[in-house]
Amino acid sequence: MNIKRIFKHTLRTQWYLRKYFTTAALESIEKEIAQSETQHSGEIRFVVEGALDGAPLFKDQSAHERALDIFSQLRIWDTQNNNGLLIYLLLADHAVEIIADRGINAKVDKNEWQTICRSMQSKFAQGNFHEGVVQAIRSVTKHLVEHFPVSAHDENELPNKPVVL
Repeated sequence: MNIKRIFKHTLRTQWYLRKYFTTAALESIEKEIAQSETQHSGEIRFVVEGALDGAPLFKDQSAHERALDIFSQLRIWDTQNNNGLLIYLLLADHAVEIIADRGINAKVDKNEWQTICRSMQSKFAQGNFHEGVVQAIRSVTKHLVEHFPVSAHDENELPNKPVVL
């Protein structure tokens, strides 16, 4: 149990999250995802969590472990072509994770996701949270366009609306 982390997460209330992710910013991110998905058959979800609470916090769950849980809970893996992708931000830790389904992982090296995550963290360090997320969506889009072209039978399988936890 990490007391310092528990304290930090306890202080990160909803106002902290809303400071960086206003309604307008979330709507902009939703539009960016929708626009992205017109260019490929992949499915992108963005989830931002202000801070962990309860069991995940007291078990000292890492951002990666939490992202995997959310990937499963939101059924991002449940797409016809196994091409769902989660961009997850744990704001209290400034931790970013990209979790891709097996169809994407078979075609895109995991190091690409780490590069995008580092770029996001760099933007976040400058206080540019919205810009960091939009840039990440655009970077992810380039990979999905290359490996998952739009098909005639393409449909939007997952919501584009960001999830705020």
